[in-house]
Amino acid sequence: MRPQIMITLDVEECDIPTEYGYDLPLEEQLSVSRKGVEAFMNLMDRHEIPVTIFCTGVYAEANADWIKALHPRHALASHGYYHGHFDQKTDLKSSKDLLEKLSGKPIYGFRMARMQYVPEEEIVKAGYTYHSSLNPTWIPGRYDHRDKPMKAFFEKELWQVPASVTPRFRIPLFWLAFKNFPLFLYKYFTRASLRNGFLNLYFHPWEFTNLDAYPLPGHVKRGHEGGLLEKMERYLRWLKSEDLGDFITMDTYVGQISKS
Repeated sequence: MRPQIMITLDVEECDIPTEYGYDLPLEEQLSVSRKGVEAFMNLMDRHEIPVTIFCTGVYAEANADWIKALHPRHALASHGYYHGHFDQKTDLKSSKDLLEKLSGKPIYGFRMARMQYVPEEEIVKAGYTYHSSLNPTWIPGRYDHRDKPMKAFFEKELWQVPASVTPRFRIPLFWLAFKNFPLFLYKYFTRASLRNGFLNLYFHPWEFTNLDAYPLPGHVKRGHEGGLLEKMERYLRWLKSEDLGDFITMDTYVGQISKS
């Protein structure tokens, strides 16, 4: 099987400034993310690249028309109900139900905010078939998953689709890496990661908007004034020109590995 390339977007309230002591109202959080969603999805649609959208219930409620109008090439999955707090007894099911009601389609996947741990049995109980909250590397101050598989695996009645890392040293290809590594180096790590058989990259819409109003560190803001979107376009063109794999949604990917 050719390598599979999954571009995923965590559509959420832009609450990252609160992590650095800056409070902003919910409507402003949603407005910032809305601008980023539009910029990111316009780029993906120009290239006809399918995106797996992990969306919070709060964002979906505030943007119901956008959910209903999503192009069929994209897949919708849950990112919990709220980005800032989580109740596993209610939010898993309520976010799934809301997204299904708005989209008119079944929701199969879940990703927890900030890639935090959620018990697999709770995810299965809520009706999901796959989970993509595992980054199998070490992020200081967040988690250490260097003992976890780098390839998709089935465990406790649930498919786990980890974020991409390089095979040997587990260098992550997540959003901060794309933002801060030079593109030539990120391309090198991409080729290495594809030896795992797939690429699972995740980004956030607020990364692609102007963040000057917020006191964020340079490594979080880098590229926010348009440079990151240009970098993404160069990266997508490179992936296509090198014919490194097939662009698919995570729904499709899990469907394929379930049958193999």
